[in-house]
Amino acid sequence: MIKKTVLFLFTALAFASCDYFKKEAKPHAVARVNDSYLYEEEIRNLVPEGTSKEDSIAIVKSYIDRWATQKLLYDAAELNLSGDKQEAYNELVRQYKIDLYTKGYVEEIVKQSVDTAVSEEEIKAYYEANKVNFRTTGTLVKLKYIHLQKDHPKFASVRDRFVSGKKADIKALSDIAIQFKSFAFNDTTWVDMNQVYRKLPFITPDNRDKYISTGISYQYPDSTDVYLVKVSKVLDRNEISPFEYIKPTLEQLIINGRKFELIKKIEKDITDDAIKNRDYEIYK
Repeated sequence: MIKKTVLFLFTALAFASCDYFKKEAKPHAVARVNDSYLYEEEIRNLVPEGTSKEDSIAIVKSYIDRWATQKLLYDAAELNLSGDKQEAYNELVRQYKIDLYTKGYVEEIVKQSVDTAVSEEEIKAYYEANKVNFRTTGTLVKLKYIHLQKDHPKFASVRDRFVSGKKADIKALSDIAIQFKSFAFNDTTWVDMNQVYRKLPFITPDNRDKYISTGISYQYPDSTDVYLVKVSKVLDRNEISPFEYIKPTLEQLIINGRKFELIKKIEKDITDDAIKNRDYEIYK
């Protein structure tokens, strides 16, 4: 059905816009600008399946108009740009093609060859050797909290279990977590301070020190709700980043390092082989 619709569009556009065909149209061409032609196969898959006839016509017409405008501008540029300017642009195009091909080729080799498995020991060793270079850019916090209604029927029990911190109590709270407006029980994970601001909106940069400090525990009431909060640890800006917080970054850095070394080896090997096979020579 879609092919029939597109063929209909080709016919309709041909009759509706005769400006595209001042010369004799080539077979299967749907538009012409000077000596350039746009063919059916170039726009055959342009219209998504199920598009209405009106929208299909609009999509195809818009595409043809854009194509024509680009061709007209390109032809005008060839006529009006100086020879030096055109040669400079052609050199950029040639260099871009070289860069694109070589980059794609090297990336394909690297994708097939690089070892992306990184052990925990390797990540830790990398961290220990470089951790002074990994500083926090903001405040990091370990905390847990519960946001619930003041009139929750089991508020006292929830508060006691929350303060307790025992695994059994946390498990019991997890089992009824659907009753809470929001919560976070894992206070062993570092989170960025901006996440804290979003989850605990009563905390702001101005009052942060009052509510965020290592070991503090409190409940904060607003008009209808209450927040139970316990802060385990705080790490300020420009401190050495915790291993567990930047572990994914460290792993990626190690892999990127392997890729860089592999690329250098590929470049050296291909040059050495060319010299050996006399495919590459420098004339003195």
